[in-house]
Amino acid sequence: MQQAKFIEIPITTVHALRAGSLPIDHRDPFDRMIMATAEIENLPVITYDVAFKTGLIQVIPDPK
Repeated sequence: MQQAKFIEIPITTVHALRAGSLPIDHRDPFDRMIMATAEIENLPVITYDVAFKTGLIQVIPDPK
């Protein structure tokens, strides 16, 4: 991870509480946690999953 310049982001109570209160209809708890973490940490998410296109976070399409 260090060579690729990725950082590990610990999940906190703040992230978990936000995941449970996101104003979206998406029910997958892992996706909600990713969205909440991205929103709180002000980080984009790289994905083609349309469920992430909520307007709450920046989504960068995966360049497959």
